Amino acid sequence: MRLGEKIRYLREVEGTLRGLGRELSQLEVARLIQKELGKSISQSYLSQIESGARPHLTNSTRLLLAKFFKVHPGYLVDDPEGFQNELISDLGALEDKLDLWLVSGAERFRRDPDLHHALLAVARHTDSRLCLVLLGTILENPGLAERLMEVLKPAPAARRRS
Repeated sequence: MRLGEKIRYLREVEGTLRGLGRELSQLEVARLIQKELGKSISQSYLSQIESGARPHLTNSTRLLLAKFFKVHPGYLVDDPEGFQNELISDLGALEDKLDLWLVSGAERFRRDPDLHHALLAVARHTDSRLCLVLLGTILENPGLAERLMEVLKPAPAARRRS
């Protein structure tokens, strides 16, 4: 995958994760980086990266974009022609698909704030698969889910007494 394609993909995922239901525009990315990280990158620079006119990033730009999109800086390079690392590629693709599926589910359940929030929280976690496997393990233990909910999210009356 080319660097420009990766940036476009990250804009799409970030927009969805932020609840927009669409990709972030290049201008929105530039503004959010300024607002959230206090650093600047121009929309035209992002456009050049995505179009391939600028095939390489400076190290400071790579680190800035990696921090904003919450990816490893090493992700933000062109993959070599014909490059395929079966194990890593498959796991990374699986994780990406799982995250997109979770975000899509969160959008479908937007009217249920607790479920919407929970699905997005799992999608944002660095290891969504682990989160779901953990949930499965919790549910296999009778009464554990209910007990955890009591401890982690007490009833409104109990919260007022605290």
